[in-house]
Amino acid sequence: MAANDTHQFRTGLLFAITSALAFGSSGPFAKSLMEAGWSPTAAVTARLAGGALAMGVFASLIRPGWLRETRRHARTVVLYGIVPIAGAQFFYYNAVSHLSVGVALLLEYTAPLLVVAWLWAITRKRPTNLTLGGVVVAVVGIMLVLGVLGAGGLAGADVNLVGVGWGLAAAVCAACYFLMSDKVGGQGPDGQAGLHPITLAAGGLVVGAVTVGLIGLAGVMPLTFTQHDVVIAGWTTSWLVPVIALALIPTAIAYTLGIVGIARLRPRFASLVGLSEVLFAVLAAWLLLGEAITPTQALGGAIVLAGLALARQGDRSEELAAVTWPDAPAGDIPLTSSGDLRS
Repeated sequence: MAANDTHQFRTGLLFAITSALAFGSSGPFAKSLMEAGWSPTAAVTARLAGGALAMGVFASLIRPGWLRETRRHARTVVLYGIVPIAGAQFFYYNAVSHLSVGVALLLEYTAPLLVVAWLWAITRKRPTNLTLGGVVVAVVGIMLVLGVLGAGGLAGADVNLVGVGWGLAAAVCAACYFLMSDKVGGQGPDGQAGLHPITLAAGGLVVGAVTVGLIGLAGVMPLTFTQHDVVIAGWTTSWLVPVIALALIPTAIAYTLGIVGIARLRPRFASLVGLSEVLFAVLAAWLLLGEAITPTQALGGAIVLAGLALARQGDRSEELAAVTWPDAPAGDIPLTSSGDLRS
């Protein structure tokens, strides 16, 4: 791999992992609001609205022409705001209303499988065995982290077909997040600069906030706000603290870093890196809510990391193959004395 490609991969991985870390903090902050009487839709609306405001200010300072760019790429921004941002959260909370949180989250995190399958279907190129193995291993690790493979397993999870449908819909939206984020940057077909990550994050959050807010106002899901104090990490504080934290950390920062990271990684591998969000969510719940990490969850975390390593090795083997085996007549490919192709 060229030095520039290595640097791009490392920076992309850093952005993607930091994004997953930021996303992982959303659960504890949102849970503190819900325990204070907020409805899930209200927490999501506040999160997206605050994130849109923060990103709008940031984009205006860093990229003053982002509004013009948003209008130029209106279709992409609107789709991104409705599907990966608003859609994923709307479907996930509907799944939670029919399933346990663990099973609903597990269904949403089948997104890497959907990404691998979609890219396999449209490119007609089968992923390597290492990549497929990494997917399976990572999903098994997530199941351990969520406790689905623990005592009782799915039998005690209150699974029903309606909830499964909502959860899989959330997975589709999450898969779109990785596939659509891969398209930012570069150049468009007309030779003009592609959509900037900051513009996509800012515009998408505005669209997402409006979409979820309208869902609540229309009565599709309850929209209940309160001004009661909340408890975070054992401290009683104002409801504004988790609202501001939700707007900045798992929303404005997470989406921006995630888009930048995915654009530097293959969507397939980036979607697997996104699985680490569950690990960070478990850690955040332990730090902020006092929820203990079990030995099984620790084992699951190690298995997820092993799956990511396998998937990355599979991607690297594909890159090596593309460099080592160029399209050339068979007679032009040198052989060793034993008749094997040279590496």
